[in-house]
This record gives sequence, C-alpha cells and structure tokens, in this order.
Amino acid sequence: MASAAEQLAANINFGAFSKATELKKRIWFTLAALIVYRLGTYIPIPGIDPQVLQDVFKQQGGGILGMFDMLAGGALSRMTIFALNIMPYISASIIVQLLTAVSPQLEAMKKEGESGRKKLNQYTRFGTVALATVQAYGLAVGIEAMRGSSGAAVLDPGLFFRIATVITLVGGTMFLMWLGEQITARGIGNGISLIIFAGIVAELPRALVNTLELGRQGALSTIFIIIMLLMAVGVVFFIVFMERAQRRLLVQYPKRQVGNRVFGGEASHLPLKLNTAGVIPPIFASSLLLLPLTAVGFAGGEGPEWLQAVSRYLAHGTPLYMALYAAMIVFFCFFYTAIVFNPGETADNLRKYGGFIPGIRPGKNTADHIDYVLTRLTVIGSAYLVAVCLLPEILISQHSVPFYFGGTSLLIVVTVTMDTVAQIHSHLLAHQYEGLIKKSKLRGRK
Repeated sequence: MASAAEQLAANINFGAFSKATELKKRIWFTLAALIVYRLGTYIPIPGIDPQVLQDVFKQQGGGILGMFDMLAGGALSRMTIFALNIMPYISASIIVQLLTAVSPQLEAMKKEGESGRKKLNQYTRFGTVALATVQAYGLAVGIEAMRGSSGAAVLDPGLFFRIATVITLVGGTMFLMWLGEQITARGIGNGISLIIFAGIVAELPRALVNTLELGRQGALSTIFIIIMLLMAVGVVFFIVFMERAQRRLLVQYPKRQVGNRVFGGEASHLPLKLNTAGVIPPIFASSLLLLPLTAVGFAGGEGPEWLQAVSRYLAHGTPLYMALYAAMIVFFCFFYTAIVFNPGETADNLRKYGGFIPGIRPGKNTADHIDYVLTRLTVIGSAYLVAVCLLPEILISQHSVPFYFGGTSLLIVVTVTMDTVAQIHSHLLAHQYEGLIKKSKLRGRK
C-alpha cells in the first residue's frame, strides 16, 4: 500500500514538473549563471606566467591556498578574475553575524524586519569590498614573491600590477556576489552556496581520473580504489542522515474560548538540528591551522626558524595537526551554535504566543531546558564533523590518496544538494496547490 502511494506521489511530481514552466525557467537560469561563473574561472588576470604559477601551486598545495583553490574550483591556481571566489562575502557575512550577537545596535536592527535585514546586507557588502581589497593586495604581493623553476610568476612586478590585480579581483568577487543574489532571487537554491558547490564539483572528475590513473600505473591497488569508492558512498549516506537528523521538542498551546467557540489546544514541535553550525567549523579550523604552512610557502622556505618548526609540526597528517584540527572543530561547533541560536529568545517567543514545553515552566526554565538539549546535540554534531573531516586526513597521510575524500568539500556538496532538491520539491508542491485551487474555483463557478 505504501509503495503504491509513493509511486503515485512520484507520478504526480513528474507530471507537475512537466507542467511547471516557472520552475523550468528558474532551473535554466541557474544553469546559465553557473556556466558564466565557470567560464570566468578560466579568464586569467593580466601580467602573470601561468606555467610558473602552476609549478608553485603544486609545491604549496597543502597550505591554505590549496584549500581555497578547492573551494574556488581551481580559479586560484590559475589566478583568474574569480580567484578570490565568494569567500570574502562569506567571511563578511560571518563577521556581521557575530557582531549582531554582541552589538545591541545591530541586534535591534536585526529585529526591525525587512528594513533591518536590508541594512545588514548593505553592511555585509561594504565588508566584502574591504576584505576583498585586503586579500587581493596580499595575494598580489604574494604572487610577486613566487618563483618557479623557469623564473618569476609575475612578468612585470610593481605598483601598476598590484593596482590592476586588486581592481580585477575585487570586481570579480563583487560580480559573483551579485550573481549569487540573482540565482537566489530568480533561480533555484541559495546562490552563494551553489557557486561554491559548482566549483567543488567541477574539480571532482579530475580528481577521480588522477586516482584511476594511479590505479592503472599500479600505485594504488584496484581493491583499494573500489573500497574507497564504496566508502565515499557510505560517507554520503552518513552525512545525509546526520544533516537531516533533528530533535523535536513537543510544544503545547493552551485552549482559548471566544464566545461559544474554542480555539487552540493543538501541539507543535520545536526542531533542533543535530548540526546547527553547518560547515563553518571545519572551514575556520582549516584556515587557522594552515596559516603557518602558507606563510612559509610564501617566504620560499626561508622564514624564521620558529615559523618553520611550527609548519613542520602542523603539516598534514601529523598527530598534532589532527588533534588540534579535531579540538578546533569542536570549539567552533559550540561557539557558532551559541551565536546563531539563542535559547532565551526562543523561550520568550514561545511564552509570547502562549506555547510551553510540557513539564517545563515558561521563561528561564524553558530556556535552560532548550540549552540543555542543544548542548548535548552539539556534542554529537561536533563528533560527527570531526569523524567526517579527519577521514580524508587519515587517507592522505596513511595511504597517499590524491583525492580529497570527505571533509569540508563533501559536506558542502551534500548539504547544498539536499537544500536545492528541497527547494525544487517545494516549488512542485506549490505548483500542484495552485492547480488544485484553480480547479476548485472553476467547479465553484459551475
């Protein structure tokens, strides 16, 4: 019976998709915007030698540049107009979000509704320009210091090259920010997330081909490659399960009598996600841990002795790196969860609308109970993130796997895919409801 119902629902969704012209337009617009983004990742900035740059990035692939290049879909290693990708906008968004939690003025602005949200978005855009300018200038100076076996990476270093690089990279970041907003408004899914998703997915075929080539050459056994692919499928299922997992707190609303009619009395649920922090903790932890390695790479291995010692101890696969990576992921999980979810505010909203958790007094007791549950959920969520993020480090260090399996990239790909599919499903449901309403109106007229 259940399978027949599921098949009927699938047929209805397929029929709705074939008739949903608005949804088709949104999907085509999203695909066109992502194609424009991918084309931009192959337009280089002027004044550089691409071959020297490729050689340098092969030597420094383990640093923070390698991680950002993975998120940028290879645009950073090719030093294109989208080399900074959308990362300055994400950093500015996180900074504004953190400041909102500590600044009473920004918090009041957040509660103003649509007007406050527009002001915060404007602050985020200003912050994006500032961060992109600083990062672009630092990148331009760093590129001038890069030297490969065939010479310098920059053909004509100097002030003009730095100014041209800053203008080009900042312009590319602002264009991607605008493109992401257009995808969100006129396409399907979150535009910023889809841009990062497209960059990561674009590099996956190359990584798979390199892995299979190593298997053909005998560097990796066929059995090991098959086991790794099966493990990748298992990790995807595990991520989907954990990202969809939530604890639902029962919320009861009291009955109200108005005249002879009784209103309310229904029960609802307060969903608490297992992983409230999302992919922010691994990104923060990786960025901080890879900074010393990147600084030594920019210095050509000739930095201070203490910096070289720190980079050796914090290299990929070392026990200290893995221990600090796990500890920082756990810390940022709790820190970011405390920033984005306020149990006291949630308890006040419940009391304002007359809701209560059965057995818990409204107000402070409800806030303490929500915080108690959320803390234990975050313990499980942080352990899940640590397991997913340490798995690629173990494979790379112990088995020399050239494929960045799991970690931040797989988390982003899976979560963005789930969000996009959910939005497509909601569009299909809305289209079905519109059709039912039109049919009921026509029957009513008859």
